[in-house]
Amino acid sequence: MISSTTDMIGKEIHTPRGPVRYWTNHVVSDDTPLIFLHGLTADHTLFDKQTDYFKSRHKLIVWDSPGHGQSRPYSEMTYPNAAEDLKEILDREGIDRAVLIGQSMGGYVIQSFLTKYPERALGFVGIDTCPFGRSYYSDSDLWWIRQMGWTTRTYPREMLISSISRSVSLREDTRRNMRTALERYSKDELCDLLDRGYGQFYIENEGLREDLKIECPLLIIYGDSDVTGKVRQYSREWARRTGAPSVEIPGAAHNSNMDNAPAVNYAIDRFLRSIK
Repeated sequence: MISSTTDMIGKEIHTPRGPVRYWTNHVVSDDTPLIFLHGLTADHTLFDKQTDYFKSRHKLIVWDSPGHGQSRPYSEMTYPNAAEDLKEILDREGIDRAVLIGQSMGGYVIQSFLTKYPERALGFVGIDTCPFGRSYYSDSDLWWIRQMGWTTRTYPREMLISSISRSVSLREDTRRNMRTALERYSKDELCDLLDRGYGQFYIENEGLREDLKIECPLLIIYGDSDVTGKVRQYSREWARRTGAPSVEIPGAAHNSNMDNAPAVNYAIDRFLRSIK
C-alpha cells in the first residue's frame, strides 16, 4: 500500500532533543483541523486510512512521534517533551485549536498536552488508549506496566516484531503495516522505545494526585478484540466515569483504526458533527 502522505507536504521541526518529522495537506478550509498521533513503535502510516478519508475536507497533520520512524535520533523521549513538540508544530502551522486524535501512546501524548494547553483542543478522540488517572489502576497494574519494557530485552528481535505485529491487528495488511514500522529499529532501539513508552506511562500516572479532567469533548474508541493489556477494560471504565460517548469497533484489535477503518472513520465523522 502506498502511503496516503505521498501527496502531502513533508516538514520537520528541529528541537534540542532531535528532529520531528510531520506531514500536512494543501486544503485551505474553515473546517476543523485534525491532528493524528500514532502509537508506540508505529509511525504516521498507521493513519493512512484516515488521511485518505479526511484529507479533502480537513486540514490534517500526521507525524512520526519523537523517537519513531523519521523523527530520529531523538533523546529524552517523554510524553511532556512530545507535547511541547506538538505545540511547536501547531504554532508553526497557525493552528490555534484542533481535534486531537491519538491511538494508544498517541492518546498519552495528547493527555500530557492537555495538562498544559487545554484551550488548544476542540476535541479529543482516544483510539485504543487509556486514561491518565491513578485511580484507574491497581498497584499490581502499574507494577506490571513498569516491567513490560525491560522484559522485552529477553526476546529475540524477530520474535518481538512478529508478536507485536500479530497482537495489535487482525488483518494481514494491518500486520504488514506494523511490521514495516518495527523493522526500522535495531533490537536495542526497539527495546528502548518499549521500555521508555511503558515507563513513561507509569511515571505519568503514579505522579497524579487526581484523575486528569478532560475539558473538551471526548470520544473513546476501542476494538472489540483488543487484547493489549486491559485497554478495553480501561476504556469502558473511562467512558462510565466521564459519561463520554464510546464506540466498540467490531472485527478490530488494538490498531482498530486500520483493522476496521470504515467504522472508525464513521465514528470520528459523527463526533466532528456533534461538536460543531
